[in-house]
Amino acid sequence: MDSIGNVNGARVRDFIAKEVGDWDDEVIAVARFKAFSGQRCDWEPTFLFWKHLIIKIATHFGLLLIRPSQVKNDWFNRGGLSPLCLDNVLSLMYNEGEITRIVDLPDPTSGRLSQLVRRVSSLITRPPTPDIMAQHSVIVTALLKDKATEVVKHLSESHWNSSCVVTMKKFQDICGGPDEASVILRYLSGCRTAQYLSVNKRDFLEGVKISLSSGASSSITNLDYDVLHLIWTTEKLQQQLDVTDRRYELLKKSALASVQSGNKKLALNHARELKLVTQSREKCSSLLNRVEEVLAVIADAESTKKVAEAMQIGARVIKENKISVEDVDLCLRDIQESIDSHKEVEKMLEQTPSYVDIEDDDIEEEFKKLELAFEKEGKVPAPEKTISAEGRAVSEAADLITDAFSNLKLSNRPAEQPGITQAVSKGDKITKKLEMEAV
Repeated sequence: MDSIGNVNGARVRDFIAKEVGDWDDEVIAVARFKAFSGQRCDWEPTFLFWKHLIIKIATHFGLLLIRPSQVKNDWFNRGGLSPLCLDNVLSLMYNEGEITRIVDLPDPTSGRLSQLVRRVSSLITRPPTPDIMAQHSVIVTALLKDKATEVVKHLSESHWNSSCVVTMKKFQDICGGPDEASVILRYLSGCRTAQYLSVNKRDFLEGVKISLSSGASSSITNLDYDVLHLIWTTEKLQQQLDVTDRRYELLKKSALASVQSGNKKLALNHARELKLVTQSREKCSSLLNRVEEVLAVIADAESTKKVAEAMQIGARVIKENKISVEDVDLCLRDIQESIDSHKEVEKMLEQTPSYVDIEDDDIEEEFKKLELAFEKEGKVPAPEKTISAEGRAVSEAADLITDAFSNLKLSNRPAEQPGITQAVSKGDKITKKLEMEAV
């Protein structure tokens, strides 16, 4: 993403020439560049043209923040002429919420009380419409929402818990720069999705706690500050490892060059330095692994806490509905038996020969021959004798399907004794019915 509206005007004008086919038409250009006058119905088409073009340019170049002065004097400069109506266009876009100022978004570093006072003040007294052209930069609202969604999605892909803590540097890298990060943090803070963190220890640390679920971010705890300090430590150690690795490669090349040139003394000095760098790297790597292990333990503990809470809720629901553990276990076993039966049916049906290749006309002709044969004999064989091996397989499969579905079926009749499984004989098969009394 480019920084605040800092895109070359020539690139913007080339883009406009491709997007707007009649940009070089003199007659149309005069109408578009003149100031608004009369009723809104007279100049509204021109306003919509400029509004859509500004948003399209910002979207194409990824400009979350744009400079009003640059938009007027650079983007749309045509032979030294700038649109006279652009002041009104930007003001109308501000009133309609298409663009907004940075100060209009809550400052997450000011604290909850300060934000609440500011919000109440804005409701009591409506501030006058600001001079947008005097603003250093304004925010394109559509891009702000999209970018904030992308940031949360990016973090959710690398974190398993419902929230996460990241350092400010990491957050700025994800957002595309300090200016963009500041705006996105303000927006997420206003949505109660993110909270600003800062801690003063030996160094001043800044970070962000972001909710990765649909709910609001939970309140900040002492653990969040500790996690921020640990994450900051891992980033510092990783930077040190990167520097050490680069130094190691340079020393290695110098040592090889010294050996090839025959300067054994210099090569020996490089070898000593390589040993010291290697030892330093091992210590740094060991410390980094220990810190990462602590962070992993904390993350696992948070996940375990969520699982424990879910188990408590489930146990409470079971207790409130007067369902015993034996009832639940029996129901699960019956469902598993039904699943096994269903799999057995599927396996048997797969072994049954396929009749897809037989034509309907052939079947009809064979059926007529059978009818004639039956009429001559004067009697129809019993169904049991006409069932082929394949027919028996299909019949058995049908019986298994019936049993499978009967196992899954729960009776709606009130049970005489809740939680008791009743076995009903039917030939060689036993159908289990689980009747649970819901309170």
